[in-house]
Amino acid sequence: MAFDDKTDRTDVPAVPLYQQVMDDLKGEIARGVYPAGSRIPAEMELAKSYGVGRITVRRAIEELSRAGYLNRQQGRGTFVCAPKLKRKIRQKGDVQSFTEGCAANDMVPGARLVSRTVVAATHEDAAFFGVEPGCELIVVERVRTADGIPVMLENNAFVLADHPYLQTLADEDLTDNSIFALVAEHSGRAPLKSDPCTVEIALADAQAAPLLEVPVGEPLFYMEAYFTDADGRPLLLGRQKIVGSRYVFDI
Repeated sequence: MAFDDKTDRTDVPAVPLYQQVMDDLKGEIARGVYPAGSRIPAEMELAKSYGVGRITVRRAIEELSRAGYLNRQQGRGTFVCAPKLKRKIRQKGDVQSFTEGCAANDMVPGARLVSRTVVAATHEDAAFFGVEPGCELIVVERVRTADGIPVMLENNAFVLADHPYLQTLADEDLTDNSIFALVAEHSGRAPLKSDPCTVEIALADAQAAPLLEVPVGEPLFYMEAYFTDADGRPLLLGRQKIVGSRYVFDI
């Protein structure tokens, strides 16, 4: 397919050649010609196919990489990125659950249990839960996936005395299930509000990187959310490390 930078009408600005290449490649990605994880043809091959210069193709690829459609890997080629999970941030810090976000994006949510640990509440955590510092909390750590791809490492902390079932549930019960739904089922309390809720940038460390299948130093979103139930009672404290290249917040 060769592109032309001229149009039949002088009153319509010509679409730049690199933009035409971009639009065509985006269309082929959307149609599955180049599925997620696949390598697109080399610059020279694309230039020949489109009948344009290599510089034009290079700019199109650079723009698509910046937009999150492609990932250029030194010495390996250019690969199609998996679709990003879009998650809405609602008013007053209320955030879609991960499962809701996956459903809204036609993705299949998953969860893999990493650990369950009992820890002593810090002064900050104790102040939120309304307990004494040193009170036992149970922290459930899981990797959340969308269509099988790791997206988030979540740590959800609960007061152990209020949620003893989290210590005795089988590992299978905490796999590929919504923890919000499990808590509602066993305690009759559902997370409703997350206020405050903060998001900042962090880097993947040696513990998080292999679990999320990213290099050490990969930029991550770090979200901290304090959830209360319908009565305004503290329910859980969530700390999440989210792969920035696989995720987008819709504010």
